[in-house]
Amino acid sequence: MTIAVIDYGMGNLHSVAKALEHVTHEHVVVTRDARRIRGATRLVLPGQGAIRDCMAELERSEVKGLVQEVLADAEKPLLGICVGEQMLLDDSEENDGIACLGFIPGKVRRFKHDLRDSQGHRLKVPHMGWNRVHQYHPHPLWDGIDDGERFYFVHSYYVDATEDASVFGKTEYGDAQVHAAIGRGPVFAVQFHPEKSAGAGLRLLENFVNWEP
Repeated sequence: MTIAVIDYGMGNLHSVAKALEHVTHEHVVVTRDARRIRGATRLVLPGQGAIRDCMAELERSEVKGLVQEVLADAEKPLLGICVGEQMLLDDSEENDGIACLGFIPGKVRRFKHDLRDSQGHRLKVPHMGWNRVHQYHPHPLWDGIDDGERFYFVHSYYVDATEDASVFGKTEYGDAQVHAAIGRGPVFAVQFHPEKSAGAGLRLLENFVNWEP
């Protein structure tokens, strides 16, 4: 089995690869080579920073068509991380509108400028730090992970999926209901960084490695 971390120039590629190597003896490769991506048994789509830049690099590196091909085939497990989750939606509010991959219906929204917690204290954007993720629907990638477990987030925009069945995890930041985990078929994606989320994050990556959709 080969796990390919898709390299299009964005994201914590090697941190993700190292975390995967920690939970499996299977071969993990960071690559943008079409043959190796098509031949891999599992794929990871990372992302970090502005979605505008991620989509542009995906296009420039000629990886976008490969990712769309994999999503259309719906045959092999794919894990999206951070902006890798956001890119699966229809579009993002960033820069007055950025078209995404359109795999899961919904929009990527920006946190409000004046975001406050339940006590009225102003919250910082980007949302950076540990937050509890509530498991909205059961999924094999939640195996062995407590409902309400904390994961590490870094983001200024958040996923708002329109299909209830596509939402597997939620977190709250102020009055924003963040769809922190979404999926369809062999695709699962998270807004948080499992490679930075200690034991719970490693367990999720291990579950992904062992997942047989």
